[in-house]
Amino acid sequence: MSTPPKPIDLAALRQEIDRIDEAMHQLLMERGDIIDRLIEVKKSQETGSAFRPMREAQMMRRLAERHKGILPLDTVESIWRVIIATFTYVQQNFSAHADFSAGDAQMRDSARFHFGFTVPLVPHMGAAGVVAAVSESRGDLGLVPVISSVSAGAWWNALEFDAAPKIIARLPFVERHDHPAALPVFVISRVADDARATEVEVWSVRVSGWSAKAAQTLTTLAEFLAVPDRAFDGAALLVTLPSNQSIHDIAQHLGKAGATVRSMALVGSHATRYTVAADKA
Repeated sequence: MSTPPKPIDLAALRQEIDRIDEAMHQLLMERGDIIDRLIEVKKSQETGSAFRPMREAQMMRRLAERHKGILPLDTVESIWRVIIATFTYVQQNFSAHADFSAGDAQMRDSARFHFGFTVPLVPHMGAAGVVAAVSESRGDLGLVPVISSVSAGAWWNALEFDAAPKIIARLPFVERHDHPAALPVFVISRVADDARATEVEVWSVRVSGWSAKAAQTLTTLAEFLAVPDRAFDGAALLVTLPSNQSIHDIAQHLGKAGATVRSMALVGSHATRYTVAADKA
């Protein structure tokens, strides 16, 4: 006669959950103690923004790569984003200025998913207002949809100056087909040079002779936004270049397509987009 299986001890399982919950809380408080020490070190050894775009991108990639089990990746990513954003806020208070001109639902979801509720969220009706607010701040973030309407104009022109903030990240950090905060967003701020993510460059390019042929040529080479530029009787472009492309190569290809590059300025950079396979998402 076979021995019947022992009944599951629910009380014991719940005790295990309580033990794990307490351990996670203790680790968070321990992380807070380390951040407190980090703040003291930075006071004497480091100045500038607390943002570390490259480090954040690397942390999120490692998170996605090691994750497994029944807990959705969405939940884990959201928890880690709140932890990272909140501890950054503790180091140096900042607000997130967001462009709500295309509707607030998706932008609000993106802002709260990536930065939580501790970081103040300031709405603006247009990308230009976001850039102006970040430019006037000591260390705030700006959130602008990657795909802006033509009516928004070439908001990125304001990032061309040396003292201006720059594009430092592209959200979401971990992309997948069903991401709960999937709106592509540029993050604008000031960060230390050694903290930048430089895998992808973002350039402001002004051209004359812009045409359907020039647009088709550029489409095969890089991601870009284009709006009319009356100053050059052409277009103002925001061009995102992968690491294997040079802005000078882009200029040559545009020239062959009949467009003349009048000016170009590096207005930011960010980490390579990390995409999770559908079977792991």
